Amino acid sequence: MVNRLASATSPYLLQHADNPVDWWPWSDEAFAEARRRNVPILLSVGYAACHWCHVMAHQSFESDEVAAVLNAGFVSIKVDREERPDVDAVYMSATTAMTGHGGWPMTCMLTPSGAPFFAGTYFPQAEFLRLLAAVQEAWTTRGDEIEASGQNIVAALTERADELAGRPATVLGGAAAGTGLGAAELDQAVKLLAAGYDQRFGGFGAAPKFPPSMVLEFLLRAHGRDGSSDSDALALVTGTCEAMARGGIYDQLAGGFARYSVDAQWVVPHFEKMLYDNALLARVYLHLWRATGSPLARRIATETLDFMIAELGTPEGAFAAALDADTDGVEGLTYAWTPTQLVEVLGAEDGQAAARLLLVDERGTFEHGSSTLQLPADPVDADWWADVRARLLAARLTRSQPGRDDKVVTAWNGLALAALAEAGALLDEPSYLAVATTCAEFLCATHLIDGRLRRTSRGAVVGTAAGVAEDYGDLAEGLLALHQASGEARWLQVAEQLLAAAVTHFRDPDGGFFDTADDAEALFIRPRDPADNAAPGGQSALAGALLTCSALSGSEEFRRAAEQALHAASALAASEPRFAGWTLAVAEAALAGPLQVAVVGTDEVATELLTLARHSTSPGLVLIHGEPDAAGIPLLTDRPLVGGASAAYVCRGFVCDRPVTVARELAAALGRP
Repeated sequence: MVNRLASATSPYLLQHADNPVDWWPWSDEAFAEARRRNVPILLSVGYAACHWCHVMAHQSFESDEVAAVLNAGFVSIKVDREERPDVDAVYMSATTAMTGHGGWPMTCMLTPSGAPFFAGTYFPQAEFLRLLAAVQEAWTTRGDEIEASGQNIVAALTERADELAGRPATVLGGAAAGTGLGAAELDQAVKLLAAGYDQRFGGFGAAPKFPPSMVLEFLLRAHGRDGSSDSDALALVTGTCEAMARGGIYDQLAGGFARYSVDAQWVVPHFEKMLYDNALLARVYLHLWRATGSPLARRIATETLDFMIAELGTPEGAFAAALDADTDGVEGLTYAWTPTQLVEVLGAEDGQAAARLLLVDERGTFEHGSSTLQLPADPVDADWWADVRARLLAARLTRSQPGRDDKVVTAWNGLALAALAEAGALLDEPSYLAVATTCAEFLCATHLIDGRLRRTSRGAVVGTAAGVAEDYGDLAEGLLALHQASGEARWLQVAEQLLAAAVTHFRDPDGGFFDTADDAEALFIRPRDPADNAAPGGQSALAGALLTCSALSGSEEFRRAAEQALHAASALAASEPRFAGWTLAVAEAALAGPLQVAVVGTDEVATELLTLARHSTSPGLVLIHGEPDAAGIPLLTDRPLVGGASAAYVCRGFVCDRPVTVARELAAALGRP
């Protein structure tokens, strides 16, 4: 049997390379083989950090009995959803349409042409074997009916995709009439979110609870526009952020957030740690600190960034995708504690005190009497806690550690880049800026090939999967944040190139953006999701980057494309704000901006002006600094020193105030609507 997965760059595919199942990667050759043999296709989609993917792999794909059935009657295709989000999106739409829910592992049965005729998620081995037998029998006796059924499903999904595309209802001269998300709509979105807020435990809705990072970013921007110190929007953010930071979903020893909480109280996490969650949440906590001065928010922001660098950093200077939910096949094995274990590490007195502090008791909050660690209040003795925390972490590191999915995903690294660049600037922490710069240099050198992005790399070897819309949008977002933090023109130039390519290849002439390029592999649907799910959707990611870039460069085309994308998602954002957090955050920036601030000069006065501007919470602010007429930076063009002194230039909507040279005048200028 040929091992077709052995050369994959995806750790998930490599996990299955030695299975007895005769796996194929997603490829034209696999579909040709199914046509040649006239057999159905098993499509199995998952990702390396997925707990139930591992369970199904151990039960079924490592089984000689299951492999014999699959190899005899099917062509089996394995896909990493993080490497091929386009394939995942298309077949997840089929799975949710047929079953009413989705998830991973995703298990689909396809005709040799790729049309789905059955879909599901996790199957225990016995149930999976019964499914395979039923599909084989049906294919043999009613193959024509199944082919027709698959084509009917494709037709229905195609029609549904057109409905969900959310094309603008009003188009004037080829441009949408505004964003469709004005002050009234954004204020109403805050009210809808408040109505679904968990007043007792923070967050939105019931269990399981996912960190609502993009919704929180929208609420912070809504507060920035409102300006009230006791706004409803800010209260939703502070309540949720404190609950998450104090709960078991946050790693109280090493920093960083798990994927979600299985309960409503944020106590027991699903233990996988994803790069995108932590990058987005670090930025939220950073912005919360900027808005409120909260020491907790600053601590969580820096600890989360430090976790990313320490545990997800790759030798090339980028960031790995995730840490596994499992350790040695057991979920949470690395992280959970019993009172006895705390005493063994810390001694009786400190161990018992730590158990009280971290809510660890004999009943346990997790499995087998163990507990996740919570920190409901900061200890009075900070030095004692620092020592205890260090000793517990050192002891934890002697345990088996979760596996790491070390592929580098372009979009998620763009999110990390944005968080690090902003933290480096806001916290005056050069090390974060240095890490961000190294990451950007790697991505631009390795993932950007002939002006187009690739989706992933591993060990500095770039994969073959083409970049999707979120890759272009999130990487451009990160590069623009780095441009503003560093003052280096090169990052603006690369971002402009990426966004120009995105406008050319991903834009829908009717408004908005598809998830895949016009020259990408054709699937039965060209995916286009207006929602924001675990991370910004491709459309909203591009809208945000285009909007920022237009303010930094003056590009009217980019501004118009951003507004059209917002208009395309406006109906969803207005009615279901929980699923459009980034769209709403970008809409806040569009409503409040552009507010352009250029600080010229490099002396102490310039530093004071720059620091003040960076602490503005205006959603529409873009900020650049450097010498007058610095090459390649439009906002510094024709911006001289004032009487030989450093100065700040403030413009709203491309209409400029007179330059100011003292901090109090800049504060007054930034405070005006």
